[in-house]
Amino acid sequence: MEEVVVGSTSSSSSSKFPLTFWEVAAAGGVVLGFVVGLLGVYLTMPASDYSFLKLPRTLEDLQILRDHLESYTSDYTIQVLVGYCMVYIFMQTFMIPGTVFMSLLAGSLFGVLKGVALVVFTATAGASSCYFLSKLIGRPLVFSLWPDKMTFFQAQVAKRREGLLNYMLFLRVTPTLPNTFINVASPIVDVPYHIFFFATVIGLIPATYVTVRAGIALGELRSMGDLYDFQSIATLFLIGLVSVTPTLMRKSKL
Repeated sequence: MEEVVVGSTSSSSSSKFPLTFWEVAAAGGVVLGFVVGLLGVYLTMPASDYSFLKLPRTLEDLQILRDHLESYTSDYTIQVLVGYCMVYIFMQTFMIPGTVFMSLLAGSLFGVLKGVALVVFTATAGASSCYFLSKLIGRPLVFSLWPDKMTFFQAQVAKRREGLLNYMLFLRVTPTLPNTFINVASPIVDVPYHIFFFATVIGLIPATYVTVRAGIALGELRSMGDLYDFQSIATLFLIGLVSVTPTLMRKSKL
C-alpha cells in the first residue's frame, strides 16, 4: 500500500515538472547564447535611451517601437537586423507568443519583399531551433501540455507517411494546428527534418505575406482581427487544399 502511495506521489511530482536538471541546463544554455548575442547588438548601438525596447503585446506597443526603430534602421541596419533576428528566433524557439507583431514590424521597417524574406528566414530558423531543442528535451513537455493534440497528430503523421510533405504543407498554410505545436511535436512523431524544413519555408509564405503587407499600413490597423478577414482565411485554406490534392489523388488511384 505504501509503495502505491510513493509511486503516485513521484508520478504526480514528475507531471508537475517533467524536465530533468540536465534538460533544464541544455535549455538554459540556448537562452544564454541568445542573451550574449543580444548584448553584443546592444553594446554596438549608440548611447541612447532604449526604454522603448520591449516585446510588443499590443498594436500601440508596436507602433511606438516602430516609430523609434525607424530612426535607427537606416544608420544601423546590421544591428537592427541582427537584433530582430535574435529576438524572433528566441521567441520561436521557446514558444513565446507575439511573433505576429514581429512580422508586422518587419513589413513596417523593411517593406513587403524584404520583410517577407526576413520573416520566413527567422521563422524557419526559430522553428528549426525549436525542433532540435524539442528532440532533445521536448517529449515530456509535449505529452503533458497537449495530450489530445499529440494523439491526433501522431495518428495523422503515421497515416500519411507517403504524402507527408503535402500534409505538413497543409498544416503550415492553414490554422488547423498551431505552428508552435507543430514545431515542438514534429520531432517527437518522427517527422524528418528535411520535410519539416521545406514545409516550413514554403508553407509560411502565404500567411507571412498577408501579415507583412499589413505592417506597411500599421497605423490603419485598429485590432489584430483586421489582419485576417474571411477572404484571407478562405484563401489560406484554398492554398492548403491544393497542397494536399496530390496525396488525395494518389490515394484515389490505389
